[in-house]
Amino acid sequence: MSGPDRDVDSSPPGRLDDRVLIALQAMHGRMAFSGLRRSLGAHPESLARALRRLEREGLIDRSTDGYRALNAPRPIGSSEGAELHPVARIAVPFGLSPEAILARLTGRWFGGLRWVGVVERPPQRLLSWAHRDGSGTVLLGAQGGTLRIYTTSGKAEDAATDSEDAAYELLVAVADALRPGGSSRPVAYLAARDPDLSAPLDN
Repeated sequence: MSGPDRDVDSSPPGRLDDRVLIALQAMHGRMAFSGLRRSLGAHPESLARALRRLEREGLIDRSTDGYRALNAPRPIGSSEGAELHPVARIAVPFGLSPEAILARLTGRWFGGLRWVGVVERPPQRLLSWAHRDGSGTVLLGAQGGTLRIYTTSGKAEDAATDSEDAAYELLVAVADALRPGGSSRPVAYLAARDPDLSAPLDN
């Protein structure tokens, strides 16, 4: 039966290796096996073989966080078509650390969002999710005492809408994570219209 996560890869082995490497280089971080499979539409066994080949050749490495391309050319968000767009800044309640919340959310799925991996964008590590079909990339990072949600939408209107929808779906998940045990503590967040939200990431 067909479905959103159906594996459709029919590429020759060398071609799939190239596609895997390009995807990991664009990520500039670590990408989960399931995130790679969805973004490439690859059969799990074909993808596993490609990853083993690339690892043997010293082009990628593997850890519990996923796969990373070695010598990746540039970080995500460095090109005009993939700039980071701030969507929300979330104040973490007293007694909780942003890093603890990030750890709680790492690797999890939320509604229509599927885990992709970790983006290294110094000085931050950004967690990344996307919709089932690979659209609507959204990222979450910690800065100071806040959590920040970003999209990487390009100029296309449909892509921007998908990313915005994903961002607000993630916002709901983050709000839930800030209420452990069903706590009724309020969660404060500032929408992207806040003038300070677009401040540089290293502030």
